[in-house]
Amino acid sequence: MSVTAENMCVTVNGETLAFTPGLTVAGLIAQLGLDTRKVAVERNLEIVPRSTYADVRLTPGDALEIVHFIGGG
Repeated sequence: MSVTAENMCVTVNGETLAFTPGLTVAGLIAQLGLDTRKVAVERNLEIVPRSTYADVRLTPGDALEIVHFIGGG
């Protein structure tokens, strides 16, 4: 997505990305094509509890680290 006046920028795993304002952590995870059950999210150096993904709204300048768990054996 390109940056426009209607978008906000956040950093995800070190990469600056543009999203529609009001996006939640759950919405971000969905847009990235990830499964909320298989990720851990840190926002501005604080872990986001999975139970709050749908409630936590991103703000311009947020820095997120998303770790995707992969099973195997």
